[in-house]
Amino acid sequence: MSRALHRRAVVADAHNDLLIAVTARPPHRWAGYFRERWLPQLREGGVDLQVLPVFIDDQFRPEGALRETLRMIECAHTLAEGNADEVRLCLDGGDIDAALADGRIALVLALESAPGLDANVELLPTLHRLGVRIASLAHWGRTALADGSGEDATGSRLTEAGVRALEEMERLGILFDVSHLGASGVAHVLELATRPVMATHSSARALLDHHRNLTDEQLRGIAATGGTVCVNFLGEFLATAPADRTVDRLADHVVHIAEVIGVDHVGLGPDFIKEVSADTTPPCCEDVEYARLVVPGLEGPRGLPLVTEALVRRGLPEADIEKILGGNVLELFRKELGRPN
Repeated sequence: MSRALHRRAVVADAHNDLLIAVTARPPHRWAGYFRERWLPQLREGGVDLQVLPVFIDDQFRPEGALRETLRMIECAHTLAEGNADEVRLCLDGGDIDAALADGRIALVLALESAPGLDANVELLPTLHRLGVRIASLAHWGRTALADGSGEDATGSRLTEAGVRALEEMERLGILFDVSHLGASGVAHVLELATRPVMATHSSARALLDHHRNLTDEQLRGIAATGGTVCVNFLGEFLATAPADRTVDRLADHVVHIAEVIGVDHVGLGPDFIKEVSADTTPPCCEDVEYARLVVPGLEGPRGLPLVTEALVRRGLPEADIEKILGGNVLELFRKELGRPN
């Protein structure tokens, strides 16, 4: 039953850093490597809609951040053009619907923390023209726009440039992503937002008190904008003890968020860091810490049907599971992506 349900549903992954792995290859291999290494995983996992974050590693910051941002965006275009029979880089809801109707995977570009932007908010229209449709303003630490959740002790809100960035994103039709944003920054965004915001990969702080997770109050604030909270799969955000980092514990977070804000505002943001790490780290030097972050069975997109199975075991109605798997993200993107204010 769960397998048929998973195949029938639109499955949306709001956060997969696979561009990091693909851009680690020479440019002439980008399209082919995606087809060989990542496309089979997405297909086996039933992914229909994939958000592609542009995340810039520390080695490129600050001087090379914009250059690497553009390189990763070019990679997304290249792999889409080189696999046009299988995927489509989408700019709005119409593009997504057309891709799904053709049996292709809809790809959506996002910026994670936007270090290439720095305080130059005037570059947002340029990035929008290149296809960016979602953006966050911080990662773990401080940027010119905001503080990440690792800096919560500062109690800082958006900077003046961050406020302008939010306004410009709403004008352009770029969804604001609060994942990784510090608590005061989230509160500031929710005060100012006039359009839906989303969390692309965040779990429930009521179930694990980690600064990367969202409180019930924050969850309600996001839902009040009409936005969606996509649950992160990383074990350290689900449970303290490694033995408790299971698919069923992930289901606990999904169900809790649905109970707090309603099932119409919940999605999935896996953050398959182990699979990306395996693609970018030499076997001799692999960081064993990554293994402790992973929920067994959810190392990569192939494991997504396990989430459907867990939600079925919890007794959720099929219609609700379909919303969580991707229906809610699809509806949000249909309404908001690329829609100018």
